[in-house]
Amino acid sequence: MRGPWGRSLLTNPTNTLFFSAASMWEIAIKVGIGKLILADPYDVFMNQAISTTGLTILPIEVRNAAVLTALPRHHGDPFDRMLIAQALVETMPLVSADAVFDAYGVTRLW
Repeated sequence: MRGPWGRSLLTNPTNTLFFSAASMWEIAIKVGIGKLILADPYDVFMNQAISTTGLTILPIEVRNAAVLTALPRHHGDPFDRMLIAQALVETMPLVSADAVFDAYGVTRLW
């Protein structure tokens, strides 16, 4: 869902917001190669962001990775493919502007 309705879902304190370990990993890689500049060191930035937004870390489980073995190649980015696998396995919506995610049948909020 795009716009205020989607934003209200993300800011509603009664909703649990999950943040994939895959996204933490991807951000760390981008910081390490200079593609992303943070205001603070990575660990300080991430810990503060997780704490202040109340995110729950979604670990990468074997069952999430197993889905990748049969996932169609609509999307080539390995981190996004893991997010798709996690959304499918955990039956949870995914927040992304990337319309390619729709080809996997996940519920995409944006």
